[in-house]
Amino acid sequence: MQHPLSLYNTLTRRKEAFVPIHEPFVGMYLCGPTVYSEAHVGNARGPVVFDVLGRYLRHLGYTVRYVRNITDVGHLEGDADEGEDKISKMARARQLEPMQVAESYTGRYNRHMEALGCLPPDITPRASGHITEQIAMVEEILANGFAYEVNGSVYFDVPRYNEQHSYGKLSGRVVEELLAGTRDNLAGQDEKRSPLDFALWKRADERHLMRWPSPWGEGFPGWHLECSAMGRKYLGAEFDIHGGGLDLMFPHHECEIAQSRASHSHTDEARVWLHNNMITVNGQKMSKSVGNYITVSQLFSGEHELLTQAYSPMTARFFLLQAHYRSTVDITDDALKAAAKGYRKLMNGLRQIERLQLPAGTERAAGPQPADDELRKLVADCYTGLNDDLNTARAIASLFNLLRKFNGYYNQPATLAQVSEAALHEAIAAYRTLVQDVLGLHDEPRADPEALLGLTLQFYQEAKSAKDYAKVDVIRAALKEQGILVKDTKAGVDWAYEE
Repeated sequence: MQHPLSLYNTLTRRKEAFVPIHEPFVGMYLCGPTVYSEAHVGNARGPVVFDVLGRYLRHLGYTVRYVRNITDVGHLEGDADEGEDKISKMARARQLEPMQVAESYTGRYNRHMEALGCLPPDITPRASGHITEQIAMVEEILANGFAYEVNGSVYFDVPRYNEQHSYGKLSGRVVEELLAGTRDNLAGQDEKRSPLDFALWKRADERHLMRWPSPWGEGFPGWHLECSAMGRKYLGAEFDIHGGGLDLMFPHHECEIAQSRASHSHTDEARVWLHNNMITVNGQKMSKSVGNYITVSQLFSGEHELLTQAYSPMTARFFLLQAHYRSTVDITDDALKAAAKGYRKLMNGLRQIERLQLPAGTERAAGPQPADDELRKLVADCYTGLNDDLNTARAIASLFNLLRKFNGYYNQPATLAQVSEAALHEAIAAYRTLVQDVLGLHDEPRADPEALLGLTLQFYQEAKSAKDYAKVDVIRAALKEQGILVKDTKAGVDWAYEE
């Protein structure tokens, strides 16, 4: 199949026509969360972007296998090779088992991603469930001469690897410059031959609650290893797309490529490497380490000093999609309010397109009409944005242009005679599909059921007091259809569920 979709490949630093390795199948991997705490809004951007990419690829006719991992072991403090495991540290502080911490935050993360409209990945592997695969990859890298074992730990030999390959090919880092900046940075890392070397397997000391037997003694896998091993297991030695936040490009993704090249895979792991940019707060990257973050729960509840109100999941999704994924997005209360208006405008469009019809007595001539080409161009513009490196910002702007055309038809129904029924139906179907199925935006219930029920019972009481028994019967019957029984008591009007 031929589609004009192009994606910016960080590995080659250019936009490329997307051509799957084994068409029509597409293998897609996204680095998921380290589940030691709740996700913040920045952590949600990658899943939302990749959800749209997966939806669009399926819309284009591809069969997608989407893998998003859970890191529940091996991610140490400071993203380095020393210090305590982030999950173990949280477990120790809360006097819990590490897997209690991991399970709790994994469940919360999945619920939040579902609320944000993200379809569940096809596979959600956990690092702790793939120790065997990770040990096997370490053994391959050792056998190929690109790693060494010291005191029960195994390290990747970056200088040795760089003699035959190119460490830094993804991030643009130069080994000599990296070494120059780390000459005095080997304190506490005496086991390493080079400060650039990174852990494939770490010997577990008394601090580490999570440990597994290995050929080198009890220990745990390095942070970078899990994605290489799990990506290969579920998508093959080379797959189509690997994604993650820009902050993962170095060292995490750079190390992944090195591991895959140095193993028996001998590939760059993925053909296309995609990186979404950061969410910022007042121009500074949102980060737990800096403390300037807003959690997803806080966004939904509004309970944060930077927020004046709660924002719904679909407003948050629209906010994340109204910018191109490679651009930074600064989160402010005003920007979120504007996003809420934009989202509601698209939802009103979904309601409006269902009501477009010619006035009674107005006839449309048979065959193509004068406005057909203009309407079809507006639809094509929406796809042009998506095909241009998944530019959701441009696609949304084009959807608003299409919606303005629909508004004109709605306000002046007679003008519908200027467009053929076929072209109108195509445009309506495209709008509905792009908004709901591709961008993943759906209408959210806005009413408070308790408040509406209270208002209905007030109308019931007023009708009863006015002896308008016909209206009383209508309200009773309407509520009964909803499984609600009205109860007249001495204390007033009450209700109960129909049993």
